[in-house]
Amino acid sequence: MGLADIENLLKETMGLNVASIGSPAVARAVQERLSACHLPDLGAYWNRIRASESELQQLVETVVVPETWFFRDRESFTVLARLVRDEWLSGPRQDPVRLLSLPCSTGEEPYSMAMALLDAGVPADRFHIDAVDISARVLSQAGRGMYGRNSFRGQDLAFRDRYFRAAADGYRLSEAVCQQVRFQQGNLFDGGFLPGVERFEVIFCRNVLIYFDRPTQDRAILVLKRLLTMTGVLVVAPSETALPSSHGFVSTNLPLAFAFRNANAAPGGRKPRAASRIKPPSAVRSAPHTPSAPHAARATSAPRTGAPPTPLPAGNPPDPTAGIGEATRLADQGHFVEAATCCEAYLRKHGPSATGFYLLGLVRDATGNPSDAIAYYRKALYLDPNHCDAQIHLAFLMEQQGDVAGAEVLRNRARRAGRHEKAVHD
Repeated sequence: MGLADIENLLKETMGLNVASIGSPAVARAVQERLSACHLPDLGAYWNRIRASESELQQLVETVVVPETWFFRDRESFTVLARLVRDEWLSGPRQDPVRLLSLPCSTGEEPYSMAMALLDAGVPADRFHIDAVDISARVLSQAGRGMYGRNSFRGQDLAFRDRYFRAAADGYRLSEAVCQQVRFQQGNLFDGGFLPGVERFEVIFCRNVLIYFDRPTQDRAILVLKRLLTMTGVLVVAPSETALPSSHGFVSTNLPLAFAFRNANAAPGGRKPRAASRIKPPSAVRSAPHTPSAPHAARATSAPRTGAPPTPLPAGNPPDPTAGIGEATRLADQGHFVEAATCCEAYLRKHGPSATGFYLLGLVRDATGNPSDAIAYYRKALYLDPNHCDAQIHLAFLMEQQGDVAGAEVLRNRARRAGRHEKAVHD
């Protein structure tokens, strides 16, 4: 028995497509566990993980590498608050809105969901968040509600002043936010995953589908559809937007949200009314408060799914002179050619832009052109060396191409950038 057998077992267990992270990453995890178990070779370790579910779980824990932070892709949380307040809580509904974060990693995502809703004025008793991950280790960390500087990135950290208090070893999240989230361990591909639960109005499933091959992605989407209400919304990562369209989902057409819903559904059986604008979560003034499903690495890249995009309205072609926001909206809907055209026109008009190059990298990544994607990510980093998302996407592609050391350097840079931004805004 060799490494390939262990890779196949990981795919059966957690859905991992090893090609998405590279065999060297799995080999390092196996070697770490082999040494921890004091075993002589791969054959002995294979016998161990086949006989011991706990050791197989330990291997999964070693392969899982959390890479997340609060309010990652901030607009997704702004849109979440709009939808919950204006669709599900605008009528006589009495039961709380149910939300799911899958995989939840170390808790930054579900806690960001809770903070966004509280900041939008949604009462604490009107919503509840379930958070699931395959890793017991990251769930333990999430449950503690204690976070270091690397969890706080970006220029607007006002939410930290509202919901955290400084401690000797980091920042402790307030109980008002912690009590809104229920963590549990689970595997998306277990036959009994979340059996008999009430369906969710919103599911955040971001930066995990890219680590599955196409058949496994299809299985995952079917599970998510089972868990989602008919009028519910599925939120994915920017590089995963092509997949939902091939499973009966359409874009919500909310820019930068990367959100989809059932093509045949409308809230309450009617066309959804226009939602009022809510300020981004971290920009809301102080609010009263008391002081994993399977995944591999948390870095993101794009699936090579070939899924059809949401059709463009007839007689309404994309405006090539539009800005980055329009290019992002087109990419969100799976119109990658139109998004690239729009973005390139923007760059010709306004000159080099880190945001523009990063978006072109995402588009090239999503259409199966990693070499061009790498070039655009590098251009983005030339203009903005601390662009965390560009660093993480580039690291993922470099690791796929065998440059493990270079990928690790980039991930370390992303962590340092997060710490630097935190220091600037303290």
